[in-house]
Amino acid sequence: MNFVQLANHASVAIFGMILSTAFCDIHWTRKKALALSGGCAVIFLFQGIIYLEIDLEITRKLYPFITHIPLTVMLCILNRKCLWPAISDLTAYLCCQVRRWLALLIVSVFSGGIMLQNVSELSLTLPILLILIKYVAPDVRSISHYPLSVQCQFGLVPVLYYGFDYLTCTYTNLLIEGSLVAVEFMPFVCCVANLFFVVYISAERRTRNQLEQTQAVLNLQIEQAVREIATLRESQEKSNTYRHDMRHHMQYLSSCIENGQLRQAQEYIQEIYAKIEANKVTLFCENEAANLIFSAFARRSEDCGILMQVRAEIPRVISLSEHDLCVLLSNALENALHASKEQRKKGCAAVIEVSMYEKNRKLFLQIINSCGEDITFDQGIPVTDRAGHGIGVHSICAIVEQYDGIYSFSAKDGQFILRISI
Repeated sequence: MNFVQLANHASVAIFGMILSTAFCDIHWTRKKALALSGGCAVIFLFQGIIYLEIDLEITRKLYPFITHIPLTVMLCILNRKCLWPAISDLTAYLCCQVRRWLALLIVSVFSGGIMLQNVSELSLTLPILLILIKYVAPDVRSISHYPLSVQCQFGLVPVLYYGFDYLTCTYTNLLIEGSLVAVEFMPFVCCVANLFFVVYISAERRTRNQLEQTQAVLNLQIEQAVREIATLRESQEKSNTYRHDMRHHMQYLSSCIENGQLRQAQEYIQEIYAKIEANKVTLFCENEAANLIFSAFARRSEDCGILMQVRAEIPRVISLSEHDLCVLLSNALENALHASKEQRKKGCAAVIEVSMYEKNRKLFLQIINSCGEDITFDQGIPVTDRAGHGIGVHSICAIVEQYDGIYSFSAKDGQFILRISI
């Protein structure tokens, strides 16, 4: 073995070690860097001894045991993971083919021999390594934070190539002898990997589209709820203004009575009363946001001929944010009102009973409403195949889970029951 060939073997070993480390997501400290450098130096030294003292062919067959396995073990210890360091090592091994293929291309163009190939590989090592570390390694490391299924999909090709290379080129001569199974294996792997990629991307896209549609509907619901609260607050302010100006109304009425204009005074009283009632906000509890939402839905229920009974003891300050309380109550009451209106259309009685109170810093909510018998549950959650429906239930569940609360849905004897504890 001449010096150039020996240097080339050393360069590919260093290339693989550095790139494996760059692909592995490790929080580096001085101690870890020194430990890895020392370990790689020992591996490299052991490789050199075997290269010089033992037959090169034997060294190639022992390479996984004297290089890849020790390097993977060190990366596992530093990374405190098992799967990703192995994938990093095998991916770096696959990337070694970049320098080899480019060198073969140069040899083919310039009609060179083994010497030109070794020189080309040696010359390409550093530029390719720097390019991969700067432009590819960050994206590869990011995959280590994906679910295990994604990591396995990414590592599939490096694993298959590693096994294929050693089985057909190192431990046997199947590829050199032109065995059809060996020759066609990697194209088959590329085809399968491509198909898996297409299926995975399509599934991800469908999921993303569904999430985007759900988010869009939720945003509309939130905007509507916020507008509703703003309108109710404005109505409450108007009512407060009317009460504040009551003394002026009394003065006017007193003047009408003193002048014998009783009919005009009566009409004025009716006019003021109608304005106040139109903007009336019923007081259900101390909490302003909950009170406004209850008032809005009570008015809507009354307009639909549905009896809505509210028993609420909610303090002014609670653990839920006003935004989450708005979404939670609005979705729950909207679902109850929708189901009750469906019952009214069928000529059945429709009632909504709401109980909500706070105890021991826990918020409890129960809503019972009239419903049909055709409710389907999936793992305790009501589901529907109607477009645009079911999102409110998911919003309720998401908010309750966000606060580590408990929810339950049930239906019995024509009544739907929602219970929530946050």
